[in-house]
Amino acid sequence: QLRLVESGGGLVQPGESLTLSCVASGGSLDYYAVGWFRQAPGKEREAVSCITASSSHTNYKDSVKGRFTISRDNARNTVWLQMSRLEPEDTAVYYCAAGDRIGYVCPYSVIPEAGMNVWGKGTAVTVSS
Repeated sequence: QLRLVESGGGLVQPGESLTLSCVASGGSLDYYAVGWFRQAPGKEREAVSCITASSSHTNYKDSVKGRFTISRDNARNTVWLQMSRLEPEDTAVYYCAAGDRIGYVCPYSVIPEAGMNVWGKGTAVTVSS
């Protein structure tokens, strides 16, 4: 059974960078599209970014375009989210999730929650001065 574990969260100041990792175990990520989601305090969880199984396509929420970069290495069963020029509005718990039948969406938009089969437990990011 595929399991996902996120890491790399923490407290940073506005303008700084942070890289989140999502490591899979118990199976291979090779055939899964992966998405990063976030949930800010008092708000609903939202999709932030996605990447197709082969890394051929990525997509981003408008507010993070140009600041966040998603990447993956299937040989390492790992997906990363590089976040730069962080803003207080980026403060949230960040989750990675994988879906094996939803990758076709990613070239057109971020993948919605309903398309994901497997979820990690999240890592907290706080952006504050």
